[in-house]
Amino acid sequence: MLRKIRIVLALIFFAGITLLFLDFTGTIHAWLGWMARIQFMPAVLALHVGVIIGLVLLTLIFGRVYCSVICPLGVMQDLLAWLGKKQKKNRYTYSPAHNWLRYAMLALFVVVLVLGVGSVVALLEPYSIFGRIASNLFAPVYGWINNLFALIAERADSYAFYSTDVWLRSLPTFIIAAVMLVLIAVLAWRNGRTWCNNICPVGTVLGFLSRFSWFKPVIDTDKCISCRKCERNCKASCIDIAHHKIDYSRCVACMDCIGNCPKGAVSYVHSGKTAAAAVSGRSGKSGQARADRTAGTGNVDTARRSFLTASVMTAAAVTVGAQEKKVDGGLAVIEDKVIPDRGTPLVPPGAVSLKHFVQHCTGCQLCVSVCPNGVLRPATDLMRLMQPEMSYERGYCRPECTKCSEVCPAGAIRPIDVAEKSSTQIGHAVWVRHNCIPIHDGVPCGNCARHCPTGAIQMVPFHGGKRRGRMGMHKDKNVAKNSVMVPAVNTERCIGCGACENLCPARPFTAIYVTGHEVHRTV
Repeated sequence: MLRKIRIVLALIFFAGITLLFLDFTGTIHAWLGWMARIQFMPAVLALHVGVIIGLVLLTLIFGRVYCSVICPLGVMQDLLAWLGKKQKKNRYTYSPAHNWLRYAMLALFVVVLVLGVGSVVALLEPYSIFGRIASNLFAPVYGWINNLFALIAERADSYAFYSTDVWLRSLPTFIIAAVMLVLIAVLAWRNGRTWCNNICPVGTVLGFLSRFSWFKPVIDTDKCISCRKCERNCKASCIDIAHHKIDYSRCVACMDCIGNCPKGAVSYVHSGKTAAAAVSGRSGKSGQARADRTAGTGNVDTARRSFLTASVMTAAAVTVGAQEKKVDGGLAVIEDKVIPDRGTPLVPPGAVSLKHFVQHCTGCQLCVSVCPNGVLRPATDLMRLMQPEMSYERGYCRPECTKCSEVCPAGAIRPIDVAEKSSTQIGHAVWVRHNCIPIHDGVPCGNCARHCPTGAIQMVPFHGGKRRGRMGMHKDKNVAKNSVMVPAVNTERCIGCGACENLCPARPFTAIYVTGHEVHRTV
């Protein structure tokens, strides 16, 4: 019964957290967003004291149930190990703990966390690893399936589904997510919880606490017949049946040992009964009794009941060969915009400052997944690798949208309302004269000024002069003095939303772009 309860709860958490990364409508977060906020490392970074105390007490009472129920990466490993078990049963064996490796990885994690090296933190934090796998590998498949249903619904004149863009946000992040999935899948398939008990810093911290847990599995040596079924089914390789010992720092309380013991010799009891059972076993054991018990096990019924299980969809990213071309009214292909070289990276309103954002963000990609305008995408800079940054080639940061601040579980983007967002300056627009259409082509534009939500851009007369074109310095052709209006940016009113950059018709280099501010301020 304990094993079935654990499996059901684990599947609920796994499905819920996965849906958080797949849902592009933003509706599921209102119901299940708390599942992301109770993850251990995001709660520590966000200083959610209540969540931290709750997880510590949970571990001190029940052991490492966080790793087998709440952590999505841990549950994914269990699912992969279950698939491996279908190929070969009773395949695990006890192995001594590699404490030097565990504590070395924990020390490395703490050092890079203090130094603010977000790329290394993101590579080791378990919730973030799963988030990148879900958002980069699972979400595209989910999007393509949704688009297929949307196409079918369209043919039936139904609006039950609508299509969504499926695009590669960052090639380095996609590659890292794919490599991590393959690595963890191979380790889980072959050896169960190898990643959790040797690399994961959260597993090491909770493993230390679980040594003192009140409830824990215990082996009754009076009942044990040394069949080794518990040991051979322990994904954590922490049961040493030769000495009737369990390494509780690695035990994740999965209850598999209890479910596979034919004699009921393994039970989940509190620490007082643990000591009593050990004393009873030492006093009542005899060689003849053990021989009698062993001789009587020839007809043990080893049939297993079928319990609730789940299947894992492993999808490979497929490049779509034929896509619709974006064309203008005259059927000319529209060039994609080139990302400008921003002096300072742009981070979302609510991040307070670039330093605060880098120190708290774990690169889980949850904000990237829910961004409805395609503004957020993983950074490619080495020090901030996989941490989100803003760019406006596909859309701009609409003043009425606060999705990223609503879902961030680590406190990298603090919650803000619409009024606060509309008055937060994350950067300012910069005009590039030689790319501007009125200057370059001699035709009126004014798109940036028309769509600026804060009125920070005004069109003013251009007074002529020289410009730097594609062929070098030369007189502005087709431009008569005071005949063409060009944008002028009021940097005190500009909030850096990127509407001007996104809607600028100049291609491939935009005539106006937004550069970020190290520290955000209120305008």
